Amino acid sequence: MSHSAPEAFTVNVPDVVLTDLRERLERIRWPGEVPDSDWDYGANLAYMKELVDYWRTRYDWRAQERHINKWQHFRVTIDGQRIHYIHERGKGPKPLPLIITHGWPGSFYEFMEIIGPLSDPAAHGGNPADAFDVVIPSLPGYGFSDPTLERQVNISRIADWFAPLMTEVLGYKRYGAQGGDWGSMVTSRLGFAYPQNVIGIHLNMVGIAPHPANRQNLSAAEQAWMKEMEGWRQAETGYQGIQGTKPQTLGYGLNDSPAGLCAWITEKFRTWSDCDGDLERSYTKDQLLTNVMIYWITQTINSSTRLYYEERHHPWRLGKDEKVSVPTAVASFPKELARPPREWAERAYNVRRWTQMPAGGHFAAMEKPQLLVEDIRAFFRELR
Repeated sequence: MSHSAPEAFTVNVPDVVLTDLRERLERIRWPGEVPDSDWDYGANLAYMKELVDYWRTRYDWRAQERHINKWQHFRVTIDGQRIHYIHERGKGPKPLPLIITHGWPGSFYEFMEIIGPLSDPAAHGGNPADAFDVVIPSLPGYGFSDPTLERQVNISRIADWFAPLMTEVLGYKRYGAQGGDWGSMVTSRLGFAYPQNVIGIHLNMVGIAPHPANRQNLSAAEQAWMKEMEGWRQAETGYQGIQGTKPQTLGYGLNDSPAGLCAWITEKFRTWSDCDGDLERSYTKDQLLTNVMIYWITQTINSSTRLYYEERHHPWRLGKDEKVSVPTAVASFPKELARPPREWAERAYNVRRWTQMPAGGHFAAMEKPQLLVEDIRAFFRELR
């Protein structure tokens, strides 16, 4: 597999992009809303007006840019696809390489608060023996990775780019992997397809299901979970339907309207987090908006949603006699979208560690960074 030499990268958005954004925010046409409907119909009008007003008048992208640039960023082209990644070398006697992968509608920014504790544990009250060389790529078509321009860029294809990123570009022959959302599926695929290099995987969402032939004699907990998931599919998967079938049509609105993009993403952060309906119990406005900004300034919302289309039409599924064989840890956060019982996960994975977290949701690295860091350290400590 061919690849270029890595090039150091600094996030530096042109002023013209920020000026254009401010102008668009000043002339938003707000939709109407059913009185007293709260978030029942989707993103609440009063909150979106409050958030966008903050975005327009007080949010400081340049301050966020400086925060992002405190880490080491690079870009590399692998088989024609340019991929952005953070590579922060660990400070300890023998740092373990760890690739961490995000999902939708997140970004590499999700991991800002865990890079330091993972790469330099001693500086954050930990043991330097737990240090990691942290590698955080932006998914192809997301953020500062280039948009994808061909069909069938699915989970398997992404893993086939990330594996040589670790082994050929960065020279790591032995490494761990971690992820949630799409990142849990990419991480699972890395463990499945590259067990000679991947020493173990840590998931904060169970990414893949067992083959239908391996779903016999379900436990009571498994049956209850499947019933719960059917209710969730009925109420909460409209975004999957449009992104998995007609993402291009959606892209015209989201790529052109910052308010539309912000509402589409913010509603998911509220629904998928352990915030009891109050977003700012879990995140600051700056955090919410910086994640949105990464989609806006790179114009990658359209290419990001295509991953749903590709996985619907070209999915990776385990075969009848297949399983992810590498050691697997699952950190189960109580407000995660899919929280199967351990016995379900064990049908598809070699589960060695299972942690029931006391709080947190889908965006665990942002919402409960300390809990996630401690669980990652504990799992890989046994595999070093």
